Parts: sequence; structure tokens; C-alpha cells
Amino acid sequence: MTVQWQAEAIWEAVSPLWPAFSVEILPEIDSTNTELMRRARAGQHDPVLLVAERQTAGRGRLGRDWKSDVQGEGGTLTFSLGVPLAPADWSGLSLAVGLAVVESLHPDLRLKWPNDVWLQQRKLAGILIETASVGDTRYAVIGIGINIAPRDATDLRTPPAALQELWPEATAPDVLARVALPLVQAVQQFVVQGFAPLRPAFHARDLLYGQEVVCSDGTTGTARGVDASGALLVHTDQGLIKINSAEVSVRPAPPPSPDPGSRGRTV
Repeated sequence: MTVQWQAEAIWEAVSPLWPAFSVEILPEIDSTNTELMRRARAGQHDPVLLVAERQTAGRGRLGRDWKSDVQGEGGTLTFSLGVPLAPADWSGLSLAVGLAVVESLHPDLRLKWPNDVWLQQRKLAGILIETASVGDTRYAVIGIGINIAPRDATDLRTPPAALQELWPEATAPDVLARVALPLVQAVQQFVVQGFAPLRPAFHARDLLYGQEVVCSDGTTGTARGVDASGALLVHTDQGLIKINSAEVSVRPAPPPSPDPGSRGRTV
């Protein structure tokens, strides 16, 4: 079955904002992010939305694999937005992108700092942002992968969620059409205003707020939202600290194990 993408409609909506903008759909590629980074290093710097119906070597943050759909068409949506950017401060861009995604899709979706979309306690989408030098500015490649249909959880570090749990008739082309323009608008707004004005909206979608968290650098504490630059605030035994390194992974702390001594007791 041929997937009917709405590439022309997306182009018509976005091109007034970025006159050189284009939309490209590929049946298969190793990674949309990898391809746009290759193009940027070869001197191709126009704004482009590159969509892959299937990725064979998708990548996530911290070098992790992003497993694309291999069992059928449309089970996942994988795409990258490439554009030259020169914001005054890059801090919080992944949060702004994530906010654009969840606000355009469903009220029940939450954001897990710094770049994941979760439904309840399962991962629904991931974001990977990379940049390449382009003279006095940088070419930003914003990669997004979204689970559309339920998928096999084998070998996945985090249990997956699917958008069809909330939007049963969702298809990859429909989701792209709904997300593309808000994403472009969010990136343009971020360049002008930075992350600070988005802080209240992020707080309303913050999965970690008030939860006990464990960080890959050994830090433990209670998540207290983000600051005006998008840094994660964690209240620890040593006080409030900021985590702003993308190399630090943060996860909700596992629930405490039942006290074995309490078994069989009566009160």
C-alpha cells in the first residue's frame, strides 16, 4: 500500500515563513539526521523537512539506536527538520521542540527532560538535535521519531507507547501534517525569544516534576521543574542543583520494594 503524504500542503503552509523551504519523502534511508548532517557538511544549507518511511540506522540521544518500524508501513514517523539558525542562546531548544510536538498532538502527552515525549510511564517519541557550522551561524538538524502504532518492546530500554492509543485513526502522514507547521513556528519563536517564555507551558507538561529521579551521574533527588534556560532543577540532600548537560540521563526513581518484614502482619 502506498502511503499518501501531504507534502505539498506542508510546503504551502511553511514556505511563506521560509521561502527556500522544501519537503522530501524517502522510502528508506539510514537516518534522516545523518543524511541532513552529510548534506550540511557538503554545503547544502537550505531549510528542508526530510521524511523517511523507514530508517535502517536511526539514532537517539547518547548514541542510542532509534528502532524504526520494520514490520509494516506507517508504524512509526521519522523525520528531520534542517535549518540555519542563530539564536542568542541555544539552551532549551529541545524543550521548545518537544512542547511544539505535544501541544499539536494530544493533551495527555508529557515531556520528560530533556527531549522525550511520554504517555503515562512509557516513551512515545524522541528528539535528537545536532548542528554543523555554517559560516557565522549553524545548521541545526532537529530529528523526531514518533511511535504511531503499537510496537514490539523487545530490546527496548524503555517500554514504548503509541499515539494510536490516544488517536486510534492516526497515520504517519496525518501526524506529520499536524506537527510540521507548529514545529517550524516554535523554532522561529525560539530564535527570537529563547526558552524563558515557554517555561510555564513546559511546567504544565513536565513528567518529572515532583518525582524522585535518578541521574546517570549518580545524582538523586526530587525534580523541581526547569529554570528560564531549560536546565533541570533537582532538590538533593545538598540543596537545589541545576542539570544542563545533555550527557546526563535522568529517569524516575523506581518505586521502593515492599518491606519483607511486613508480610503476614496483622494490624
